[in-house]
Amino acid sequence: TTMRWSNRFLSTVLDVAKCQNVRQCSSSATFALASRKRSNTAVKTRRLKLFEEEKERQRRRVTDVEKIQVQYSDQPEHCTLIMNKMMSTPYDCARHVSQWVGDRAVLAEVDGKLWDMHRPLEGDVEALKFLHFRESDPFYVNRAFWRSCSIMLGSVLESAFKDRFYLQLCSFPAPNVRTGSFIYDVDLGMDWQPTKDELRVLSSEMVRLSMRQLPFERLVVPMVVALDMFSDNMYKSSQIPSIADAEKSDSITLYRVGEFVDVSCGPLIANTRQLGRVTITACYPIPIGEASGKPPLLRIQGVALPEGILMNHYSYSILETRARKMNEGRLPDPLQMQGEAQ
Repeated sequence: TTMRWSNRFLSTVLDVAKCQNVRQCSSSATFALASRKRSNTAVKTRRLKLFEEEKERQRRRVTDVEKIQVQYSDQPEHCTLIMNKMMSTPYDCARHVSQWVGDRAVLAEVDGKLWDMHRPLEGDVEALKFLHFRESDPFYVNRAFWRSCSIMLGSVLESAFKDRFYLQLCSFPAPNVRTGSFIYDVDLGMDWQPTKDELRVLSSEMVRLSMRQLPFERLVVPMVVALDMFSDNMYKSSQIPSIADAEKSDSITLYRVGEFVDVSCGPLIANTRQLGRVTITACYPIPIGEASGKPPLLRIQGVALPEGILMNHYSYSILETRARKMNEGRLPDPLQMQGEAQ
């Protein structure tokens, strides 16, 4: 069963060194040598600690509770909500309207601007609207969903290998539903060719993460703080200044889901439970650089449906087949490591 494979996966920690289909690669980079002394658990714990410290620092700056008016003009009725500036979120507003509105809301529109459901409101709102998966034009909702799937995949990958292999998440291209798959490019320090059973277990871990119903928490931090958080990841460390330059800002937008923290411009969906059916379908090597013996990045791909969107087995199998094809989305440039709007 899937659960039996999940237990086996977690207990053996993907002992790829014993698998015939894995080729261990050496790395000439000094960073890679140093990374052997790191552990995924220690890096993740430190990053989360820094995130929480910065969140608390920002919270302490809000010394007074200032009331704001939020105008809601959608179903089931128009109303004016009295909320707290820099504290209340669209999710709080939705729960005041009705539990039904709060449960189905994926994104918010705050005076016409896309807004994360758990992002604090910064002032009076003249028009608050909630977006859901059954919108007549789901373009923005679909992009947020695809982007959130990549973030969840990054979280699963960072946890799946535990401390056996030091994994560095690289990046994922801007979401494009037409490609047929969401992706994350990672550096495992080797050319890993997962079996069908290993991919199936990763799919199971995505479902487990979904079942935790974790919110996607947004936090904008100074670039120096972001660089400190990701000092153990050579890809993110290179991308962060480029992202700041592209946005003409000294700040970086981060998201937390559970114990996982990543860089993304957002917006993301409200919580992990809004992920429905999901399959991790393929893993492709991406050659990086010209140096011989340098391990490739791995492009790991998947396909998913939002919660509540049902599809028969045959139709979903067509989506899975398409998602197994190499996603030709923008490849990372290890030489320039330019930031992108993830």
